[in-house]
Amino acid sequence: MNAAKTTTQRIVLVTGPSGAGRSTAINVLEDCGFEAIDNIPLTLIPRLFEGPSHPARPLALGIDVRNRDFSGEGVLQLRTALGQRDDLSVDLLFIDCPPDILARRYSETRRRHPLAPDDTPEDGIVRELALLEDVRLRADILIDTGALNVHELRAQIEQWFGMTTGQRMAVSLHSFSYKRGLPQGLDLAFDCRFLRNPHWEPELRAKTGLEDPVARYVAEDARYAPFLDHLNGLILFMLPAVRQEGKAHFEIGFGCTGGQHRSVAVTEAVAEALANAGWQVSIRHRELVRRGLSTPTARTPAQVGKAGV
Repeated sequence: MNAAKTTTQRIVLVTGPSGAGRSTAINVLEDCGFEAIDNIPLTLIPRLFEGPSHPARPLALGIDVRNRDFSGEGVLQLRTALGQRDDLSVDLLFIDCPPDILARRYSETRRRHPLAPDDTPEDGIVRELALLEDVRLRADILIDTGALNVHELRAQIEQWFGMTTGQRMAVSLHSFSYKRGLPQGLDLAFDCRFLRNPHWEPELRAKTGLEDPVARYVAEDARYAPFLDHLNGLILFMLPAVRQEGKAHFEIGFGCTGGQHRSVAVTEAVAEALANAGWQVSIRHRELVRRGLSTPTARTPAQVGKAGV
């Protein structure tokens, strides 16, 4: 007799600086079919999954600095602990916003910042962003609301999580440096270090794989085109089967030595191929984000041809 298949519950941990739009994101997730619980203490979250069974309905959990036991380390430890369970599929969603826009929003609403009730909102913003920095860098999905209105934020949330109620699976692509280890939560990882390295070309060393000279240099390696063909073929072969298994989000990493040139160029090329094939793709260049040289972006089929590699 075959064992019964374990039901996997989708969990989204939603955090980010106050004023960035976290509450709006939670409301949209609720509209997408999630059960939503906001401002829940970190220590109580594991208790939601105690016992032999739990509801299979997707769950959105809002956590922020208002929680009495909140800490960046605690959020990351919780993400790791829940992610190790076979019956849970966990994403850490970070709703981000530049400090100057956060300050403007506080000025417009005349609200006090939760970390600086007796000081200026700017003081609280600085403290909160420092507290959240590690969480931001290790988030599975990051949405920057600085240039978004409420309707555009809703559209992005629905692109990512509407598939829980029947929309298509989203794919997240990460470039990274092997020196700093693999990003958490990858389903697949590919090593790009065998491709020729722009680092050894003085005129390219300071550039990134987002820039045409570096992308062309990497693409001129005779092994690049066959590698990319095999990559795209394998990934496009797997994705429909992965979606059929019930996954709503699939993460693929591309690594090189520094995470600046080869892995970035390959990530961008694969993202364009997947978007051209009809997949919703998110791109995160981890090392470039750390250095302030890039922000996480999304690539949709409609955008193919509008964004250069």
